[in-house]
Amino acid sequence: MSRGSWKERAKCLKRDVYALYLALGDPRTPWYAKVFMAVIILHTLSPVDLIPDFIPVLGQLDDLVVLPLGISVALRMIPEEVMRECR
Repeated sequence: MSRGSWKERAKCLKRDVYALYLALGDPRTPWYAKVFMAVIILHTLSPVDLIPDFIPVLGQLDDLVVLPLGISVALRMIPEEVMRECR
């Protein structure tokens, strides 16, 4: 993958994370999406990991997989028109 595409992905991820933040405050966002996003945020900020970091590779992989996967699932839970406005 080229360096430019990584930069584009990072830019899109940053935009989507901010859009999710805005969607949290939108009354049209379903309650279950808000709860799911809160769980993902708490997992990310929590000092307790599902897989401890001292386990080689898997400990770090947990952090690298859960957050992007959580963002992807949260984006699908929120109505398209809400996400369009938040973006």
